[in-house]
Amino acid sequence: MRTSVYFLHGEQVSPAPRTVAAPTTAAGALRALLAGPSKYEARNGRTTAIPSGTALRSIVVRRHVATIDLSGRYDDGGGSLSMQARLAQVVFTATRFPSIEKVRFELDGKPVTSFGGEGIVLNHPVGRADFEDLAPQILVESPLIGDSVRTPVRVWGSANTFEATFKLKITDAAGRTAADVYVTATSGTGTRGTFDVTIPYRATRSGAGTLTAYWNSLEDGHAVVEDTIPLTLQR
Repeated sequence: MRTSVYFLHGEQVSPAPRTVAAPTTAAGALRALLAGPSKYEARNGRTTAIPSGTALRSIVVRRHVATIDLSGRYDDGGGSLSMQARLAQVVFTATRFPSIEKVRFELDGKPVTSFGGEGIVLNHPVGRADFEDLAPQILVESPLIGDSVRTPVRVWGSANTFEATFKLKITDAAGRTAADVYVTATSGTGTRGTFDVTIPYRATRSGAGTLTAYWNSLEDGHAVVEDTIPLTLQR
């Protein structure tokens, strides 16, 4: 079964596909997250802030809150950004499942109320909104890095851009623009909304391509790229 785990692209979360044994569970997704990016994903700039060797001890879901118990390795080393990022990776991965809205953390079976040397407060369940600064302004949830797509391609996710508008561009294997469209999310300008669009594209040839999510600067009109997703385009 297919799900998503969240690595980092730059300093922000970026989803990647994973296949886990049926039935697809948050536990399976979290174990896949802890295993780290694949070589392909690493070559395309995906990293993780989660220390190698971190293990999932248990996960219990009650009333849409997942209590996730990780091994003590999880809080080893790293500054404030690294600590925030590794929390965000777990929260985004767990909340991809409809049954989970927020996460409560434990380390080696003990509840966490303050995380890391900077003392990040975790005395309450946290959700995606608590890590808004670590989400790109345009978060593409599908298609995912490495996916093979054909026209028209469905693109969905969430965004928090000025007046809820932004652009999605598809570049084909020849480096030419196969599509470049305006998209409007359900909300923006400080409030994250969702989007779900179907984009027809015209590729010169099949092969490696890229989906770019961006918005144009109000100051000089230049493109501000929020994320790039390598794909395989089928003509």
